[in-house]
Amino acid sequence: MKQKVALVLGSGGARGVAHIGVIEALLENNFEITSIAGSSMGAVVGGIFAAGKLDLYKEWVTNFDKIDVFKLLDFTFSLQGFVRGERVFREMSKILGDIQIEEMNIPFSAVASNIRTQKEVIYNKGNLMDALRASCAIPTVMKPVYLKGEEIVDGGVLNPIPINFVSRTNGDILVAVDVNSNIPFIPPTPVTAVEVQENQKYNQFLEEFKLKMKNMWPYPTKDPSPTGRNNVKKFGYFDLLNRSIDLMQQRITTLQMEKQQPEMVVRVSRESCGTFEFYKSKSLVEAGKNAFESAFKDYQYALENNQ
Repeated sequence: MKQKVALVLGSGGARGVAHIGVIEALLENNFEITSIAGSSMGAVVGGIFAAGKLDLYKEWVTNFDKIDVFKLLDFTFSLQGFVRGERVFREMSKILGDIQIEEMNIPFSAVASNIRTQKEVIYNKGNLMDALRASCAIPTVMKPVYLKGEEIVDGGVLNPIPINFVSRTNGDILVAVDVNSNIPFIPPTPVTAVEVQENQKYNQFLEEFKLKMKNMWPYPTKDPSPTGRNNVKKFGYFDLLNRSIDLMQQRITTLQMEKQQPEMVVRVSRESCGTFEFYKSKSLVEAGKNAFESAFKDYQYALENNQ
């Protein structure tokens, strides 16, 4: 008999692709996912799985190269965000089609944040694509979603790991996946000539992109402070934004875990990739599987020792 799982998938930008590996590993180890709640990229992967389209999405996202990612980012000079988001969600719509959340076989909730009322917005019915778009509208990065005159942004602002919004059934266990965990990460290094060439091509493209954006946001300079650390670089706009969001979400996640205490917690390092580094998707899927194996061993040990 399969063990039922109420699955909670956390926010984390491109690191959320690791949720795919966790879901696959759960199914391979005789677990049955009976409900899902997700925030931001956790909502995207969870919603796509609940809709029965995860294989198609995996095939799409794991075939990105570094230039493909930038082509999907439709930049704008709006003061509310420098990425519109329509391009990537238009491509996702081709995979998902027109699906209503309440018609899916697995109960699903996506969490977003109402920036004016300062309250969570829970999508457990209605159009799935609308819910996913709202849940991952990273403030100042992607433009907000407007619903009934309200501005809706990323779920990770208020609830990066929405344990309190997952449906529960008799006999299930709570599994939470934190892809923003403050744990060590050993990055892979290029081992083939093709990988080295891809890195060089991406770095050149990135430098050209920085030159185009430099009039809007200054990039790192040497620290001029009289503390003797003049060779230390300041964080640039993107690094400062990403690190600030990661730190905020990691602290909220820790508090959520302390309150709810899942039976299994799967942790993926927040250093595994940056917010938009979807070209690392293949390795992120594997990172999710590896993280699950570690968490599964801890879970089995706790069961055997009645902890």
